[in-house]
Amino acid sequence: MQGCASAPPSPGPRLTLNTCAPVTPCSLPAAAPRTDGDLALQIDRVEAAWAICAAKVDSIIKCQNEASHAQSQ
Repeated sequence: MQGCASAPPSPGPRLTLNTCAPVTPCSLPAAAPRTDGDLALQIDRVEAAWAICAAKVDSIIKCQNEASHAQSQ
């Protein structure tokens, strides 16, 4: 009878590692404004670069917090 035979042990749980994005330095665009218009444009570019950097930092912090929370459960 097949139902009475011993079965091989079940495999253990599979572990998957979810890693957060690596931390990379933020960078600002090079500038050499010569006019007030150039300066205004450069300010817009710097603000955009900082916003992109802040979004990356925020996403890494969120990922690390979620990973920490998952490990504590």
